[in-house]
Amino acid sequence: MNDSAAVPPTDPEFSSQEWFAIRDVARLTGVNPVTLRAWERRYGLVQPIRTESGHRLYSQANLDEVRLILGWIERGVAVGKVERILSRRESASASPAAMPANDCTQWQARILSAVRAFDQTALEHLYGQVFATCPLIMVFQDIFMPVWLQLLGERGRFGQLSEWLMLDDFLRARTLQRLHLHAGLSGQQTRVLVGGVPGQCHELELLVAGLMLLGGGVQIRMLPFAQPVEELSLICDRVKPDALVLFSTHPPALDAGKRWSRLALELECPLLLAGELGELAHESLAGCSLTCIGSDGYYMQRRLLQFLDGHLDG
Repeated sequence: MNDSAAVPPTDPEFSSQEWFAIRDVARLTGVNPVTLRAWERRYGLVQPIRTESGHRLYSQANLDEVRLILGWIERGVAVGKVERILSRRESASASPAAMPANDCTQWQARILSAVRAFDQTALEHLYGQVFATCPLIMVFQDIFMPVWLQLLGERGRFGQLSEWLMLDDFLRARTLQRLHLHAGLSGQQTRVLVGGVPGQCHELELLVAGLMLLGGGVQIRMLPFAQPVEELSLICDRVKPDALVLFSTHPPALDAGKRWSRLALELECPLLLAGELGELAHESLAGCSLTCIGSDGYYMQRRLLQFLDGHLDG
């Protein structure tokens, strides 16, 4: 089978979007055709359509999925576990409040265009438009952060770093603004500290995680980005929060169970794990008195509130 001679399908259903042959996907993402075929056959990832002659054709959504997979792999997540992460996110996005995937893709394309033009005014305008039509979690998790991750993964292309820095700076300013606004609200009796595991996430990822946990009358307080884990017990002893959430985009190390169990014993408040640490740590933390709240924004918020209310389901 010759995948390099792909031609567009004749069905009118497919005529309105751009399609890519496997060689083009390899060129655009840096993932060779052999690996793409292996992901498809072994793990059910990145499923292209086939023409009548059997050639693979990939959509823009397929390219986005490839870049997302690369992001997880670069963080140390085995490709066999990526499928489980993506499946959980698809389940969460199937809620009635979720935006259709093609709508998200259109917003992302406009945002990417503004960033690549270094057009701050256009980016501000798009940010306002998205927030006027979508809930907060969707704005960051489903629209802005995929663009941020795409730019982060486009290494080696001239101008990529400047584009990523522009978007990263823009989003950090907006997340901090919203977190500070939330912190000024009165009537929030439950206090939750949120910190990152040093070296295991970007500052923006930690700030977005804090945004994902807002709601339900809970006061979210972000710890400094470089907060040492070793001094968390001191902070919790003095602040006396109702819970501490630790966030990481890296999978748990082999000694994760012992490390986080030891920290939990030192704290005067419950310890919860979020991000990929909280998504993939269930097996290594079996038997430990720790709570994992996952990495999906909708899921994290719900599980945090359930935990604080004392009726967290499994």
